Amino acid sequence: MKLTRSAKKLTNKNSAGIILKPDSPEIKKEYYEIIDYFKAHNIEVFLEENSAEMINEINCFSLDQLCEKVDFLVSVGGDGTLLSVVRNSFKYNIPILGVHLGTLGFLTDITYEELPKFLIDFINNNYRIDNRMLVECQVNNKTFVAFNDIVISRKTVSSMIRLKAKINGTAFNSYYGDGVIISTPTGSTAYNLSVGGPIVYPLTEAFIITPVAPHSLTQRPLVMPADIEIEFKIKDEEGAVLLIDGQDTYEVENESIIKVTISNKKAKLIHRTKRNFFEVLNDKLQWGN
Repeated sequence: MKLTRSAKKLTNKNSAGIILKPDSPEIKKEYYEIIDYFKAHNIEVFLEENSAEMINEINCFSLDQLCEKVDFLVSVGGDGTLLSVVRNSFKYNIPILGVHLGTLGFLTDITYEELPKFLIDFINNNYRIDNRMLVECQVNNKTFVAFNDIVISRKTVSSMIRLKAKINGTAFNSYYGDGVIISTPTGSTAYNLSVGGPIVYPLTEAFIITPVAPHSLTQRPLVMPADIEIEFKIKDEEGAVLLIDGQDTYEVENESIIKVTISNKKAKLIHRTKRNFFEVLNDKLQWGN
């Protein structure tokens, strides 16, 4: 496994595309204030179409149009909003700034109140862009991309699921339980953490394979190098459910093969220069208290 290097900083910062937290029309006031913050630094703002509909704005663009039009994207909401923006824009390789409307997030380290101060640093190139690993999942001639994790889960609560696993084509393990989480380092603090999986530094390139409620206590979480292909074969007559970042769900038939590899593209997240992952862990997990 290895650590990724930071991406190059933006050449242009003239335009931003804003995506607001879904089903939150009450943040209309904050949106207008954000526009003023950006305009104060001569940054033109464009609004995504679903966000515009939510707050009754007319001038808007699809996310694809924004990615082709602007220099960077701004996700306004929480980690879930940023997660969705990353997944839906990854093919454009465009940097994303996450603004959190609330407390500090694992992904969004800049709160709404801190935005005016951060923009001063941003204009003066006092920021960084982190490259974050994405994973691709192939099944039944379809390809899905995940930022946090891919979960292969049982279809019904009353039964367990069996999965045959291979690493680079070689038989590796047989999982029997509620399912398996294949997580990125970024996603190690999400579902993976809640079932006892390890926390991995987010700029590491590695897979985390974590069984969910395994039938055997010998099944333990594993951290694997990213330059491998992980393959799971469904061995359950009822099939399985595939969850991508906890946001999209797909049913998978028995005997289907699910292949997971690292994506050749990265998520680019704009952060403060002084952002420290271990301070975030200390704050979110209350270590040492």
